[in-house]
Amino acid sequence: MSISLQKGQKVSLAKPGGGTLTKVRMGLGWDAVAKKGLFGKGKTQNIDLDASCLLFDASGNLADSVWFRQLRSKDGSVLHTGDNLTGAGEGDDEVINVDLTAVPANVTQLVFTVNSFTGQDFSQIANAFCRLVDEATGQELARYELSGSGGHNAQIMAKVGRDGAGWSMTAVGATANGRTFQDLLPEVKQHL
Repeated sequence: MSISLQKGQKVSLAKPGGGTLTKVRMGLGWDAVAKKGLFGKGKTQNIDLDASCLLFDASGNLADSVWFRQLRSKDGSVLHTGDNLTGAGEGDDEVINVDLTAVPANVTQLVFTVNSFTGQDFSQIANAFCRLVDEATGQELARYELSGSGGHNAQIMAKVGRDGAGWSMTAVGATANGRTFQDLLPEVKQHL
């Protein structure tokens, strides 16, 4: 059963019935809003949203990053499957896979962000969502709706942090502006 996350809500990533998740998939999906053109005809614009995963140590230092220019973490525990430049297609347009058992012990938090590399704000983006899926079962664990969130072009979506022997996810939902994750770092650090 999927949980629709609200800003600031924390969800344990322990499996129902016991045990902890070992592999999760963060999916990002979106569609471009059609712009009204000459004579009222709609024209779909290309919007390049980018999903990123930032790995932080206990001191809040950036240990590694996975994004469209670096599709794999240095240790191989986080893998971005590739950059979608338009949002075309069904379902997840960009995917980041995380093997939680392989995340280095010094990494205490993973922060997932989305930004519009082409600069459009979220008022021009339809059906945008972020979701967390148990990779072993394919079960959607949590979903965070991003559409209609305003005139910014980036969002700090969620963080996954060590919680005892397991992991938990917190929906951050903080708006920001920036074309890449580097532009978002000062804002991200406020949510660690």
